[in-house]
Amino acid sequence: MKYLTLVVVIIFALSSCKQSDTEKIDTELNELFALMQGSYNSEKQSIADSTYYNISLHMYPIWEDKGNFLYVEQALNSMQDKPYRQRIYKVTRLNDSMFSSAIYTLPVDSLWVGKWKTPASFDSLSIENISLKSGCEVLLKRLGKNNFKGETGIKTCSSSLRGASYATSEVEVTENQILSWDRGFDSQGNHVWGAEKAGYVFDKLNKD
Repeated sequence: MKYLTLVVVIIFALSSCKQSDTEKIDTELNELFALMQGSYNSEKQSIADSTYYNISLHMYPIWEDKGNFLYVEQALNSMQDKPYRQRIYKVTRLNDSMFSSAIYTLPVDSLWVGKWKTPASFDSLSIENISLKSGCEVLLKRLGKNNFKGETGIKTCSSSLRGASYATSEVEVTENQILSWDRGFDSQGNHVWGAEKAGYVFDKLNKD
């Protein structure tokens, strides 16, 4: 009888540990996904350093029943009706310590301008109609509570913008900011576009 009781206790303990690990995984992924959401701009940075523009950044969840998807829109803050970048991000866990923010392009960008205000608009868009930018996913590691940092792979993200051969992205996500440094390089490794000194600092505008 004592042996049977011991077996039951061990099984219960193992089940509890497994459940705790699952809860931890979900909590960390949800933490990253929640941190990324919101409206941001780089106004403070542009005032402190005139070589940086005041850029608006909007990131809002869509397709909430299909996974962790965000619609992302960037524009000069003074021209938000004419964004220069519109993407969909899919945020997933890769393993115990790494997360991925995969990048997708949209069909007919102009149809989705400003739709971050009405995320339900994307219910009319099928996942099958967006295109993965293979190799351009940002791989992030959790450094601590409300702090994730990562980058793209080495020369994995192809780009033809302004004579580039490939692009890189370095990203850090915190509770109140997103730091993002996107750059393009030609085949010889020369920097051809993107901020030169450091990345953009986007401050969250709609903090709870």
